[in-house]
Amino acid sequence: MRITQLLFSTVFFLLVSCDNQNQPFLPEQTRIDLVITNGQVLDGLGNEAIKADVVIVDDSIVFVGETRFSEQDLRSRITRTIDAKGRVISPGFIDLHSHGNPLETPDFENFLAMGVTTITLGQDGDSPAVNNLDDWLQEVAKKGLAPNLAMFIGHGTLRNISGIGRDGDPDKKALGEMLATLDDALEYTFGLSSGLEYNPGLNAPARELEAIAKVVGGKDRLIMSHVRNEDDDQLDASIAELIEQGEHARVHIAHLKSVYGKGADRGHQILKIIDDARAKGVRISADSYPYNASYTGISIVFPIWAKAEEQFQIAKQNRRAELETFLVNKVTRRNGPDATLLGTAPYTGKTLADIAHELEMPFQNVLIDKIGPQGASGAYFVMNDQLQSTIIADPNISICSDGSPTGFHPRGHGTFAKMIELYVNERKVLSLPEAVRKMTSLPAKTLQIADRGVLREGMKADLIIFDPSKVREKATYPDPFQFAEGFDLVIINGKIARENGTMVEKKAGTILKPAFATIQVADPMHVAFIAGWTQ
Repeated sequence: MRITQLLFSTVFFLLVSCDNQNQPFLPEQTRIDLVITNGQVLDGLGNEAIKADVVIVDDSIVFVGETRFSEQDLRSRITRTIDAKGRVISPGFIDLHSHGNPLETPDFENFLAMGVTTITLGQDGDSPAVNNLDDWLQEVAKKGLAPNLAMFIGHGTLRNISGIGRDGDPDKKALGEMLATLDDALEYTFGLSSGLEYNPGLNAPARELEAIAKVVGGKDRLIMSHVRNEDDDQLDASIAELIEQGEHARVHIAHLKSVYGKGADRGHQILKIIDDARAKGVRISADSYPYNASYTGISIVFPIWAKAEEQFQIAKQNRRAELETFLVNKVTRRNGPDATLLGTAPYTGKTLADIAHELEMPFQNVLIDKIGPQGASGAYFVMNDQLQSTIIADPNISICSDGSPTGFHPRGHGTFAKMIELYVNERKVLSLPEAVRKMTSLPAKTLQIADRGVLREGMKADLIIFDPSKVREKATYPDPFQFAEGFDLVIINGKIARENGTMVEKKAGTILKPAFATIQVADPMHVAFIAGWTQ
């Protein structure tokens, strides 16, 4: 923790402690932007809720405790007071794996509606295909966005812009150029994302991944990886490959799942691999989402040699029978064509089996002749509830959505509400404090965000107010674009971004920096007052 943060917290501790009426003692000139009273405060660390008030000045929390403001203060100094009686006040949720384009949908209201105040983009090895990602981020900042954004640079994108593309053996010069671009990008991103199950990342050899890890580790950034293969019989080896990178850098398994694995015992086996690596000193973490269907491009069912369009055309002409056999075996193993629900036009909302029936042709021919590896995305019902619930319940697993404003899957609009509605209220797998920890301070720790994810003095004011009994996931597989209900107020950087189902401030978010940023208070009188204590 830096001296500036310690100073900020210490000053406010002294200010509060010296006042025997348990209220923040601030200069008379200082306006208080928001006071939230009578709420049950969850700090995000897993502790039980306490009855307390929260005081916000500018974008920061300056006091948590019992306030007794005078009528004069209420009239002259406090911009707004919110009574949170009967409701919970907690840190805003941090989504460790999300998707979307802030230049197209800067509101990201689907995330705010389920209590998310910080999203992460540039996932699965895919970030904007620009030579300077910082310029793109500045464009986003200029346009404005509702949630905070933690950005990653994509490994696949780096391969493409450096000219490596799908080359499985990049030469020293091209690799050096890619690593130099990566090193520059790590100055303003939280790390590198990889999508080793997708082109072009799937072509990366071990020496390339090791070199990447050394660069990422040199900046103490994070490798956020969609591992090479999530099929149950390949998952252990895929995690082991990431653990090898973990010898040089912090590593993270994105949306941890087992495709067609079954049972709690298998879930515990997977978790033990991670725990054993952590016990050996590997800095490894993971997240998961509370759904038993994944969502990605249809290329996921195609062989490596037919995923890219040009590869597919060659395979279609020269290896047709082999391709058909592969698709039949792959889709059958993934619970059959009924378990693939397409989410892009013209097949939106139809299963692969539905389409095959309508067109009166085998599903493998539908995939080859009508869709192709780049022709659709879909939800795939390939996971086992008992196994996935075992993973979600583990105290070291954070929660992510892997969702977007436009993806045809309920996770993009329902994940964080479902965690409370299903895993806390109905199944009672998790306590509310523990569920909130897995959605706040744990992901903040993974990203090394020092000033968010915990509700206490000196932290940024990213808060949500909700009645847990009224939280509802409304999104479904047939109708995935329904906003979650129950998160009454969403406060981002001290601004009310969404209230009672309506967007209020559409530009409350900021582009987060990977290193700790000095907490700043906009009120000049407040700054002067704090400075007085340092002299």
